[in-house]
Amino acid sequence: MPKLVLASQSPRRQELLRSLGAEFSVVPASINENSVEGHTPVELAEGAAYAKASWVAARVAEGIVVGADTIVLLDSGEILGKPRGVSEAVVMLSRLSGTGHQVVTGVAVLDSGNGRERVFHEVTRVFFRSLSQREIEQYVGTGEPLDKAGAYGIQGKGALLVERIEGCYFNVVGLPLPKLGQALSDFGISLL
Repeated sequence: MPKLVLASQSPRRQELLRSLGAEFSVVPASINENSVEGHTPVELAEGAAYAKASWVAARVAEGIVVGADTIVLLDSGEILGKPRGVSEAVVMLSRLSGTGHQVVTGVAVLDSGNGRERVFHEVTRVFFRSLSQREIEQYVGTGEPLDKAGAYGIQGKGALLVERIEGCYFNVVGLPLPKLGQALSDFGISLL
């Protein structure tokens, strides 16, 4: 079976792959995500995922490289990235309170040996319940939202903010596992 390489230092993505019993190495990509071009949120997520995977694929002799990028998209079309601090996290969560938004994850799978590639995305709709200012401040005080797009992590205490989701839960965590599993099987890696 080919070697699997994750082009991400995200602990959440690593945990998701480990939960499937996958054996993989981690080689974080060194790219400037702000330099990725795209006209739509999907193009931006897929473009960043591809940039990460190709950066790593160029540096490993062989292996199936997986890159991913997750963005949070408001209904207005505005993208929420990672908050730059506590006050920005509070503002983001206040904007998400009582509304729905989309979580878009772009994924790129590249075979560093032969250059074969596949790029795809998953979209999940997430609905927050109405949050009080106190709840928002308490959540931000945990430190959990400070390194996450949209300022929340659904797999942690952020689950308490979510009313419901439509679509793939794992996508919100950072990797759409069902689609990724299908893609990897096409590259000779079975996660079953």
